[in-house]
Parts: sequence; C-alpha cells; structure tokens
Amino acid sequence: MSDTQEESFISHLIELRDRLLRSIVSIVVVLVVLCVYPGPGEIYDFLAAPLTKALPEGTKMVAIGVITPFMVPLKVTAMVAFVVALPFILYQVWAFIAPGLYAHEKRLGVPLIISSTLLFLMGMSFCYFFVFGQVFSFIASFAPKSITPAPDIEAYLSFVMTMFLAFGIAFEVPVALVVLVKLGVVTVEKLKEWRSYFIVGAFIVAAVVTPPDVVSQLALAIPMCLLYELGILASRLVSKPAEVERESEDAVESVRRLPE
Repeated sequence: MSDTQEESFISHLIELRDRLLRSIVSIVVVLVVLCVYPGPGEIYDFLAAPLTKALPEGTKMVAIGVITPFMVPLKVTAMVAFVVALPFILYQVWAFIAPGLYAHEKRLGVPLIISSTLLFLMGMSFCYFFVFGQVFSFIASFAPKSITPAPDIEAYLSFVMTMFLAFGIAFEVPVALVVLVKLGVVTVEKLKEWRSYFIVGAFIVAAVVTPPDVVSQLALAIPMCLLYELGILASRLVSKPAEVERESEDAVESVRRLPE
C-alpha cells in the first residue's frame, strides 16, 4: 500500500469515527432530554397503554426483578431516543458514503433513506395504534375468569420490541424491491411472476413472528402483500438497470476528460 493510499485509508477511518461519535452523542442528548421531560415513567406508561386498557379494571403490570422498575423504562426511553435521532444518524451515514457514489446513486439515495425511515416508523405506528389493541383484546377475551393476568414489564418490553421490529421491517418491502430492481437483480416482470409465492411467504412469516392469533397474523400479512404491490409500482419508475446508467455516466465523464 502506497503512502497516498494509506493516508486516504486513515482519513476515512477518522471520518467514520467522527460520524459515529456524532451519532452516539445525538442519541445521548435526546436521551437526556427525554429523561428530563416527559420522563422514562411517562414514556413507558404510553408504551404500555394498549395492554393496560385490555387488562381488567384495577389490574397493573408487575416488575419481578429488583432493578427492573428502573432499567426497563430507561431501555424504552433509549429506544425512543434512537428513533428520534434516526434522521440525524442516517444523514451521517449518507454523508460518509455519498462521495463514493455515482450521480444516479446519489439521486436515488436520499429518497430511499427518507422513504425507508418513514416506512419503518409507519410500521411501528401501525403496530402500536392498531395491532396491539386488537391483539390484547383478543387474548384477554380468552383468559379464564379464575385468573388475574399481571404481565411482567420486562417480558412486555421484549414482546413490543419484537413486534416493532417485525412490522418495521415488513413495511420496508417497497424499498427492498426498488433497490433490487435498480441494481438489476430482478425485473418488474419477475416480481409479478413471484407475487403468489410472496403472498404465501408473507403468511408464513406472519405466523412465525407474531403471537398465535389470527388477528395479528392477518394484520402483518395483509399489509405486506399490499406493500409488495406498491413496491412493484414504484419499481417501474426506476426499472432502468444501474449498470446502464453507470456506463452512460462513465462515457460522459470520459468525454469530459478528452483534451480540447
């Protein structure tokens, strides 16, 4: 490795370190602000609202561990801080990789980052405001009258994180299809042919990652199928393979470099 290459490699590492530190600092700053107002307790109460509404009147959740009442709300607050700081973190990622991209990749990068962020948040919001209420009410209706359900707050957090992740990733289907078509991995015609296979796969995934009830499984599988159709429509707009655009840009750049 030459001295120039080594200096370039070191400068990239330094830039990567700086952008990672900025991202971490942004999360910490948001976390501190959220701990001051509205506070970890209020944030956890908001997260637990769909479950507490489905529980019998006067029933509360329980904390089994000694430090669980402190750690679990703090973990929830850290999760919210990461979501709030996510646009800034994605900007840092984009600023780091953008100089090495082609012009057409730069044009596609910002819309993909924005759309993927919005879709992930939409998946979480759909899960919280619609799915949780339906699932918890459905489960509560099957609970025997002889028991008093008192879920553990740490188990509830684990369940919520799993569901948020499942729905957030599921809502990224259009972005994934656009990227695959843009890279030339698949074509729009192939996506249409694979529609029936995707529908079957969506219901299988929903059966695996969601609770064993029909409501939550349908609430995940149906949006995935609709988003697949949306991804096909969006893929038509960017169906020109990346290799063709890259060759065109290289040709233009070669012409520019020709001596006058």
